[in-house]
Amino acid sequence: MARTEHYHDPDAPTANSIVVAVSVFVTDQQGLLLLIKRDDNGVWSLPGGEQEIGEYVAETAVRATLAATGVLVEVAGVVGVYSDPAHVIEHADGEVRQQLSLCFRARPLTGVSTPSGEPTAVRWVTREELSRLSVHPSTMLRIKHGYEDRREAYVG
Repeated sequence: MARTEHYHDPDAPTANSIVVAVSVFVTDQQGLLLLIKRDDNGVWSLPGGEQEIGEYVAETAVRATLAATGVLVEVAGVVGVYSDPAHVIEHADGEVRQQLSLCFRARPLTGVSTPSGEPTAVRWVTREELSRLSVHPSTMLRIKHGYEDRREAYVG
């Protein structure tokens, strides 16, 4: 399904829903960052997904990362909580979601990075490679905070 992200866009439609979602900042022992290329908008992103009923959000992070990338992760902390009301995601079916995302820090346990389902590609990238990839500004904020390894989670 096509989606359009509106980020501090004065012409953005008004949100009509909020869905709890997670994104996952996964780095390996060499410091490489796990990214997926989304099939709905073509940009590189952190793996993640929507929380399902009956699921802890940390379970969502593990499930969604494994489903999208083939990599099993262990949650190691929280990077931040992102709820900017000026960030809305417009879906083709008329739903317009206000952004609400919990970003977790995780480390890989097992698996080979392979796209499955929605992403069209999965890559481990260096910090230097990030500037050459198409990454949404809201995702770059999470990545920046993930690399800062803050003592306390970002809340905003």
